[in-house]
Amino acid sequence: MDTPLKRDVFAVTGMACAVCAGSVESMIASLPGVTTAAVNYAGSNVYIAYDPETITPDDFAKAVESIGYGLIITEDDLSEKLADIEFRHFNELKRKLYIAGIFTLPVFILSMFHIFHFEYKNWILLTLSLPVIIFSGSGFYLNAWKQAKHRMVNMDTLVALSTGIAFIFSVLNTVLPSVFLSAGLQPHVYFESATVIIAFILTGKFLEERSKSKASSVIRSLMGLQPKNLTVTRDGSEIEMPLSMVSPGDQVMVRPGDRIPVDGIVLSGDSNVDESMISGEPLPVFKTSGKNVFAGTLNKNGNLIITASQTGKNTLLAGIIAMVQEAQSAKPPIQKLADKIASVFVPIVLAIAAITFLTWWLFGPQPSATFAFLTTISVLIIACPCALGLATPTALMAGIGRGASLGILIRNAENLETACKINAVIFDKTGTLTTGIPSVTKSHWFKDEEIFKQMLFSLEKRSGHPLAYVIASMLDGQPMLPISDFEDIPGKGVKAIYLDYSCLAGNKALMDENGITVSANSDDSHSVFFACNNEIIAAFTIEDTLRDNSSEAVSILRKEGIKVFMLTGDNESGAAAMAQKAGISEYFAGVLPADKHHFVRDLRQKGFKVAMVGDGINDSAAMAEADLGIAMATGSDIAIDSAGIILMHGDLRAVAQAIRLSKATVHIIRQNFFWAFFYNVIAIPVAAGALFPFTGFLLSPMIAGAAMAMSSVTVVTNSLRLKRVRL
Repeated sequence: MDTPLKRDVFAVTGMACAVCAGSVESMIASLPGVTTAAVNYAGSNVYIAYDPETITPDDFAKAVESIGYGLIITEDDLSEKLADIEFRHFNELKRKLYIAGIFTLPVFILSMFHIFHFEYKNWILLTLSLPVIIFSGSGFYLNAWKQAKHRMVNMDTLVALSTGIAFIFSVLNTVLPSVFLSAGLQPHVYFESATVIIAFILTGKFLEERSKSKASSVIRSLMGLQPKNLTVTRDGSEIEMPLSMVSPGDQVMVRPGDRIPVDGIVLSGDSNVDESMISGEPLPVFKTSGKNVFAGTLNKNGNLIITASQTGKNTLLAGIIAMVQEAQSAKPPIQKLADKIASVFVPIVLAIAAITFLTWWLFGPQPSATFAFLTTISVLIIACPCALGLATPTALMAGIGRGASLGILIRNAENLETACKINAVIFDKTGTLTTGIPSVTKSHWFKDEEIFKQMLFSLEKRSGHPLAYVIASMLDGQPMLPISDFEDIPGKGVKAIYLDYSCLAGNKALMDENGITVSANSDDSHSVFFACNNEIIAAFTIEDTLRDNSSEAVSILRKEGIKVFMLTGDNESGAAAMAQKAGISEYFAGVLPADKHHFVRDLRQKGFKVAMVGDGINDSAAMAEADLGIAMATGSDIAIDSAGIILMHGDLRAVAQAIRLSKATVHIIRQNFFWAFFYNVIAIPVAAGALFPFTGFLLSPMIAGAAMAMSSVTVVTNSLRLKRVRL
């Protein structure tokens, strides 16, 4: 009998770019016993399916460490360890950027403005450049060396070569200027080229890391829904213990306001439990003996003793976490277009630089070695990917700024590119299409007298049930009456006495229990009834209400050829009514988080590019599985962390605006890449000396540095056009 595969997700440390993610993935995938390995660069983790009898997590860690990265395989305090690693890495990058900015500015001013001429100027430039090269730029050189050891190249390779050679060449001309002077050439220095390139590229990496760090926080947030410690009753004693030590069959105590730590069955007690993380519905569910409860849900107002049935990785919450992790890892790692192109662009530039050096050295005029050195440096400097590095972050910054003014937060270039292709949008109902706040939408008073309104207000004001609060809010302003014999009946309603009136307020089950016939004038949508002396006085429908502009937002998307769906944990009648109001013909009711996840996966397998719009924990797995997750800013932190786009103002018309904005931004990014490469196609041959045989013109490294800077200015200027694009 074949051993079943084990599936785990481990945290990866030390990845600097998408190429690093590819290296880790290919190394693990090549190990015996591994059937699937998928690295999620944004989440800094790897999803592995493997045969536990053939290979262990320790083997994965050793293999990953052998190529210069790290793997965290322990489960203890994983979220804290990841948070600490991300925090230290982000702060280190920020320090490098600050140092680069502080020292690069005077280097640039002294180099580019020729009014500054004084003795020892080059030595001052060298001194100011050292912190940028040694501290701020160290990551580029180390990463380039790592890649070289595995016969790989990326953008760090080109940055390291161009800045390193420019710096070394400048140091030689500062320390030994006589070498070039003896050849009749001026010993120019190019410290500004080396430092400015590092500062610009670090800016792009800083923007990327700031977005990337939020992608993994969804997992930590989900893990945070489970308490670390809990109280178990054993042999009549209450024992405080870690969650990891609880076993199925243990009796767990859950106090009001605590999150339920395990899946189980209520043994004793009763309470209202907020299960919105599972169903998405805002109204709590009444739980009493024999009812199922789930880890991560919130106990509202009663003490419960639960018999644990599933713990640890077997709980429903753990299943949601696993679905989010698998969905994130199943998607291609986030890669900037520049990194994708680098696999071809960098080797070509290196080959051109090598051919340039050999050609001038073997066939150039004397001193041929000097000409070979100068032209090679010019090629590397002018081909430096400064414009490429800026193509995405500058357009992203402009797009984010424009989106923010419209109430749209876009996190990174990957989401921008994906949004252009969306042709199916799925809306969660509660809290997304609707406000998520229950209110009285229908009321029918069979006896419309003020005394009855005062009695109902006095009953509901004394109740702690959320539905009672809704009705009391509707009647706010009525005087409180001196009622007596008040009784809160769990899961049904309340009753009390006022003068010679015996009053009841609650659901139909409470009315039936007391032999009160619900009036024929009351329809099935009424959920709360008020009765006095065995006679129905009033009936109310309490439900969620559609957001303003929701139906208009659906109409806009449909006009643009996008299919629209609605998924909800609500019942069929509630779902049908809301779908009709929103103008959505395709909807599905009674769906759980796993159902939403599978629905998104099925749509994608049919060839759709899917956007999932949600607001709750129950939407997070589906949002992670979708091509693009869109969250309401008023929703849960976990839904927001799962999303690539966040709607800040709750106006669903912004979904269509976000898609249009993404199209405009991606268009600008592609233009930026075109101009960056067009510039290189023209400039690299000139830098290599292609015009020298015909015109005698040879591009100096200083002019090459200025041309490189101008290409960056072009990219930035083009990106700023996004502020004026009509959406």
